[in-house]
Amino acid sequence: MKIDWQNYHSGHFYDELISAPGQPRPETRHLAQYLASLSGQELQDRKLSAELAIKTMGISFTVYSDAGNIDREWPFDIIPRIIPQKEWQKTERGLIQRLTALNLFINDIYNERKIIKDKVVPAYLFEDSVNFRKECIGMKPAYGVWSHICGSDLIRDDKGEFFVLEDNLRVPSGVSYMLENRKVTKRVFPELFENHHIVPVTDYPNQLFDTLASLSPRKEADRPEIVVLTPGIYNSAYFEHSYLAQQMGVELVEGSDLVVDSDDCVYMRSIDGLKRVDVIYRRIDDLFLDPDMFNPDSVLGVRGLMRAWLKGNVALANAPGAGVADDKVIYTFVPAMIKYYLGEEPILPNVPSYLCVDKKQCDYVLANLDKLVVKPANESGGYGMIIGPQASKKELEEFALRIKADPRNYMAQPLISLSTAPILTNGNAEPRHIDLRPFVLQGKDHCVTPGGLTRVAMRKGSYVVNSSQGGGSKDTWIVVED
Repeated sequence: MKIDWQNYHSGHFYDELISAPGQPRPETRHLAQYLASLSGQELQDRKLSAELAIKTMGISFTVYSDAGNIDREWPFDIIPRIIPQKEWQKTERGLIQRLTALNLFINDIYNERKIIKDKVVPAYLFEDSVNFRKECIGMKPAYGVWSHICGSDLIRDDKGEFFVLEDNLRVPSGVSYMLENRKVTKRVFPELFENHHIVPVTDYPNQLFDTLASLSPRKEADRPEIVVLTPGIYNSAYFEHSYLAQQMGVELVEGSDLVVDSDDCVYMRSIDGLKRVDVIYRRIDDLFLDPDMFNPDSVLGVRGLMRAWLKGNVALANAPGAGVADDKVIYTFVPAMIKYYLGEEPILPNVPSYLCVDKKQCDYVLANLDKLVVKPANESGGYGMIIGPQASKKELEEFALRIKADPRNYMAQPLISLSTAPILTNGNAEPRHIDLRPFVLQGKDHCVTPGGLTRVAMRKGSYVVNSSQGGGSKDTWIVVED
């Protein structure tokens, strides 16, 4: 069965490919026409080709469960998502503006605390912040940057406007899947790249290397020694850790491969002896980085690592303590941060939010729990949240008790009508909700991926796009218009 866009209906949601039944958007017209020209069998063959490529290329992720860790092939839909370059240029400026302000905020919080003294952000929020690290007070990393790799999640509303849903400033993942999605799409639809001017994404590993290299404390070194620190093969993002290390041409190491010597410098064990390390792209959570300073039982980190970092002998990306701004309660203050530090209006708006730590706002949330999405401050991957309109009465009652017991840990937002895009299912195209995670780099300079990782809720009607909970992904095209 061929795709018939006349029978494609996204309801009241903003669809990114079809503006109305049978009417593709200007930037998606060529893609829609091409897809409609293929027979059902041809589409199925392309889908099977993508699945074979993913299996052959070993693109996988790990899901943690009570039954053990399950390694799964990466879920991918072959219909690309298209964003016009002119629209993306504004989004790119907004992402750079946002990360600049967030890094100024983190640096301020661990040093002068001007934003608290000026009563823009209340001090009590940090007293119970699980990601505030008192050990980092007084630290001033290179360029004042704490979060060097940020993944901010964007959504579109029913008018097609981009909003920032949340910021991921600790160890954001997914960029390797963005890169592999492009490779798979080129295998499946090589002819489409002849008819579209698509901005490439292949420069990201070089851009990441340059960002990390700019942080090196040994400026005289011709090529700084950079390593990717992974928890190991059982981590859900291990594919990405090994992929990025290979693409950058740097070593992939575990904690046992590194040692801090008496000179408070970090060294990597090698067959030629110890080799000094300048920059560590760490994919380990703060509390496991150094058993001397955090969790004494950690076998993932490096004893003395924090001491070496605090003395400026090694750079850590992202810096410990950056997660103080990776907090869904702190998220609500980002527009105020942009105005305070940069004197500018936010280019990308936040989703309207309610703080349960504020009694008046909390009363509103509790009275309207069935209409709101409520999230814990520091969970990720869609865990620990409740989607009010889709929850049972019992679930709402139980969640209300959690909010009352720990209001600082919760914030709420209205259920945004997430935009949709078609996926290929049962030989036809059906709309599914999507979001977008672009990746922003900041070191000496800024860099934004053209597009990012589009995540898609593969189940009809679902708003959950996380791969760990059944979501999938798409290739994202930033297209230069004719």
